[in-house]
Amino acid sequence: MQKSLVVLFLSVLYQSVSAQNLTQYVKPIIGTQRMGHTYPGATVPFGMVQLSPDTDTIPYAIHGSYNPKVYEYCAGYQYDDKTIVGFSHTHFNGTGHSDLGDFLIMPTTGTLRLNPGTADNPESGFRTTFSHENEIAEAGYYKVLLDDYAITAELTATERVGMHRYTFPETKEAHIIFDLMHGIYNYPDKNVWTFVRIENDTLITGYRQTNGWARTRTLYFAMSFSKPFKNYGAKDFEEQKTYRGFWRKFDQEDNFPDLAGRQLRIYFDFDMTEGEQLAIKFALSPVSAAGALKNMEQEIPHWDFERVKREARDQWEKELSRITVTCMKQEDYESFYTAIYHAFITPTLYMDVDGKYKGLDQNIHQAEEFTNYTTFSLWDTYRALHPFLNLIQTGRNNDMIKSMLAHYNQSVHHILPIWSHHANENWCMIGYHAVPVIADAIGKGEAQFDVGKALEACISSAKYRRYDGLNYYMDLGYVPEDKSGSSVSKTLEYAYDDWCIAQIAKKLDKKDIYNEFIQRSENYVNVFDPTIGFMRPKLSNGTWKKDFDPLDTHGQGFIEGNAWNYSLYVPHQPEKMIEMMGGKERFVGRLDSLFTMHLPDKYFENTEDITRDGIIGNYVHGNEPSHHIPFLFNYCENPHKTQEIIRMVMQKMYKSAPDGLGGNDDCGQMSAWYIFNSLGFYPFAPASDSYQIGSPLVKSATLHLENGNIFEIEVKNQSEENIYVKEVWLNEKKLTDWELKHKDIMQGGKLVFVMTNIHN
Repeated sequence: MQKSLVVLFLSVLYQSVSAQNLTQYVKPIIGTQRMGHTYPGATVPFGMVQLSPDTDTIPYAIHGSYNPKVYEYCAGYQYDDKTIVGFSHTHFNGTGHSDLGDFLIMPTTGTLRLNPGTADNPESGFRTTFSHENEIAEAGYYKVLLDDYAITAELTATERVGMHRYTFPETKEAHIIFDLMHGIYNYPDKNVWTFVRIENDTLITGYRQTNGWARTRTLYFAMSFSKPFKNYGAKDFEEQKTYRGFWRKFDQEDNFPDLAGRQLRIYFDFDMTEGEQLAIKFALSPVSAAGALKNMEQEIPHWDFERVKREARDQWEKELSRITVTCMKQEDYESFYTAIYHAFITPTLYMDVDGKYKGLDQNIHQAEEFTNYTTFSLWDTYRALHPFLNLIQTGRNNDMIKSMLAHYNQSVHHILPIWSHHANENWCMIGYHAVPVIADAIGKGEAQFDVGKALEACISSAKYRRYDGLNYYMDLGYVPEDKSGSSVSKTLEYAYDDWCIAQIAKKLDKKDIYNEFIQRSENYVNVFDPTIGFMRPKLSNGTWKKDFDPLDTHGQGFIEGNAWNYSLYVPHQPEKMIEMMGGKERFVGRLDSLFTMHLPDKYFENTEDITRDGIIGNYVHGNEPSHHIPFLFNYCENPHKTQEIIRMVMQKMYKSAPDGLGGNDDCGQMSAWYIFNSLGFYPFAPASDSYQIGSPLVKSATLHLENGNIFEIEVKNQSEENIYVKEVWLNEKKLTDWELKHKDIMQGGKLVFVMTNIHN
């Protein structure tokens, strides 16, 4: 009886938390301008469908050369644009490279046009002008008025199905354009093939295969209309075809039900009365058109748009309610819950309702006792996003790790994912950073997978000699710059990943493996030049690279960072690094200089994903290798400086505005950094069992953990001026250092910060 009362109390408490309507604070428009690269459309937590407006059709290349302008359209949407070209069903959130933009739909009226036109001359095509005054973006819902057609467009989604609702004016010339040529980071030969079947006058099925960031990517669909179309047609825009076969017998442009080609656009015609609504259900599948149809039938077996919208909002409300906070001002609520929203978009679901998915080997697999995920931007997300999911989405994070292990099992290279999406490895960025994600779950005692198999996968990844200079790293103890670029960054990140493997081995009492990888983890010393005090590229003959500029990123042995920032990347042995660089007092001066010096524009003006907005001094918060740096003051007995920097970064780099992010969100990493630091702690070295204490931004917080426990945070004397932490108490016991153990959070309890405006 007592247990039942407790369960009832927790249930009522959870319901009251959920009833707070936390979705009101989510602002999907945040970060859609400049380097934000987020999208404002409709999706549910970790959903396969990301249904969103695309505002232009910028080509990846012009006259065979890379078009830098395309970088602004990584997510398909730019806030400053004045036109919308349509609504596609797959998008990345905050990445520095791109793909997707599958299956664009555009409703129009009047004269049929089958080209998108241009932003300067939208009436030359099917695109339309729009205004932000007539645009609404919420968690799970998007609405906009398409000015040139007087059509109101509304979008919502389930996990695998996007739902459209278009309200038309009276017209005998209503069209739905279905653009199979459209894509993000598009170019003429990106489409390998598209196939479409007109099953009947309301149902269309097919697939699209592309060759882009994901080299061999096939996505299937099923599209259903709420009313029959009266007519349809298609146009193949491929300019030259060497072979047409005997399909040339047919007129395939007019009401032909069996379509295939590389550059197809299809249209469907309707008669519409004033205010009549046309709904579309659009289901995705990685497996088959039949799988897409099954996904549609199970997830939206009806035509009630408002129900789908409400259920999408309820899903977001449930996930947002895992953490409830009180903040100092409205903008902080919006920044916090938008950050959680961003953190719960990726990785993304990648399997049908029956558990089938396409694997890395391009075969169909059955997920047994786990949900398969994709979109692993691991160079970014191992730092804070996955530790955050390990804390607050423990079950999902374990399924994501199982998905990584499935990737390893299917890999002909016998390696864990590097940067993977849609059954493809795209090999983007450096390191083997599935390792710290796995090690973090094991080290914090949250692993729900075969840890022995996981260790095997980690070791295999760390010993794949063909990968990115790893052979030199294993033989020389560093990556030489004359053999493999970004050599210093690679050496430092390999060393950290090796430390993570050592922690797994230690946990499993594998002493030989531990000794091997703990030794490898100290390879960072091999690229430290004590004569200048910086990590520096070394050549294969053992000499230092000449003409070295520690402020520059390009050609200096680093990727997305410079020597000032990357020299501080030894999160697994900060004390040894500080001593190596002259001791605590000298090191504090170095850190002070990092945050106060001026970085001239010339050092980042040719770097796409860094702008002045993402920089404080020479500290580049807009890129991930710096995210741990503020906490290095803690290791130098200057925690007040950590607290100053953390508060400054949160206030400067995160705002409730279209340009509210100081860099790419990078699949949730920037947002996870903000969430952790708003709560007052941060995973300085994922795979360890602890967090570093910072300076909380919230007034209070309640974490509803998956194990049923509740962890509360209270911040006494909180204010915008009181940025310093005077004392920290855990369950009425004063903490004597600036460290919080993971197990103490998971056991439930209360953490109390006492704030002041005077540092100790």
